[in-house]
Amino acid sequence: MTHTPHPTGPGTSTGPGTGIDTAPVTGIDTASRPPHAADADERLRRWRLVLGGGAAEGTGCELSGRDAAMDRTLGALYGGGRSGQGESGGAERSAGLGGSAPRVARWLGDIRTYFPSSVVSVMQRDAIDRLGLSALLLEPEMLEAVEADVHLVGTLLSLNRAMPETTKETARAVVRKVVADLEKRLATRTRATLTGALDRSAKTYRPRHRDIDWDRTIRANLRHYLPEHGTVVPERLVGYGRADQAVKKDVVLCIDQSGSMAASVVFASVFGAVLASMRSIDTKLVVFDTAVVDLTDALDDPVDVLFGTQLGGGTDINRALAYCQSLITRPAETVVVLISDLYEGGIRDEMLRRVAAMKASGVQFVALLALSDEGAPAYDREHAAALAALGAPAFACTPDLFPEVMAAAIEKRPLPIPEA
Repeated sequence: MTHTPHPTGPGTSTGPGTGIDTAPVTGIDTASRPPHAADADERLRRWRLVLGGGAAEGTGCELSGRDAAMDRTLGALYGGGRSGQGESGGAERSAGLGGSAPRVARWLGDIRTYFPSSVVSVMQRDAIDRLGLSALLLEPEMLEAVEADVHLVGTLLSLNRAMPETTKETARAVVRKVVADLEKRLATRTRATLTGALDRSAKTYRPRHRDIDWDRTIRANLRHYLPEHGTVVPERLVGYGRADQAVKKDVVLCIDQSGSMAASVVFASVFGAVLASMRSIDTKLVVFDTAVVDLTDALDDPVDVLFGTQLGGGTDINRALAYCQSLITRPAETVVVLISDLYEGGIRDEMLRRVAAMKASGVQFVALLALSDEGAPAYDREHAAALAALGAPAFACTPDLFPEVMAAAIEKRPLPIPEA
């Protein structure tokens, strides 16, 4: 029998790769046994929970109490056999969720009892993928039972058009909770990083002493170096500009809303709302598949932005970039961020010509293959190489790195591209 090891996550006290609570083995008096024997029992217990029981697993470890209940919970998702007792005496895992809403609701409660929230999120995602539970998320009672995270939001957005009215308010509450958590995590650092970048990018030649940019000042006055005194006499001071209410930069976020980009859409919507809250940045947000939708007017509320998307469908990057070009009025002060896996269904050569034209006019062009915590997705390597040849390298970006990427683009310095 083949078994799938269950997920792990922070908050579990485990041996390598188990993710299982390390309570003493049920029914074994570890206090009266030598330490090495107790360790061996604990290793057997962990392996038994990973392997799932049955004659083939070979541990001979019998589970009871909390361990047996945990094993049944894992077996409902990852097991492949029928319910019942394995030859080792433990409950053999079986895929027992089916399409029963009450049973799924109980299971969702069980996994939150036995596992930390990080592991719960992984198991929920696996349940949706492995057991086809997406339809059950259309029921308000089910949504109230799940652990809300970015991936659940992506699933809900993909079901948006099929969602009954009775479920939509519950779904919006779930999405709003995730968005609020992301804003709390990301907003302060993003504003601080970009405010500093905006101030540094606005040079002034009559700075106050505390605003002098000494690196730029020294470089600008090297010809006035006095070797006999070993010093530079600065005839011209270069300083940081002070923040004011004027719009200093225009930012256009152009987001691919194909199904594979769900997490990126969620993060990009949150960042779009944060950027829109900064008076010195004029932010526009565009989403696309084979059609283009401008969601700039909804940027006050990222939840409205997310429910304005429609995950899935084809991809026409060329059409989306054509629309973005029409929004550019100050090329030298504009940053365009394309977030896409670059699988182009439109006119490839025309897309590349648009990128080249934008860069030639002074636009800072950033191409992100993903904006998520999961690393680089599958992407079109040929298109990525073509963009790199134009001076616009395409790379995946975590949400924590995104403020630094934007700061570099605003200051027109090399992007902090993560190592592959």
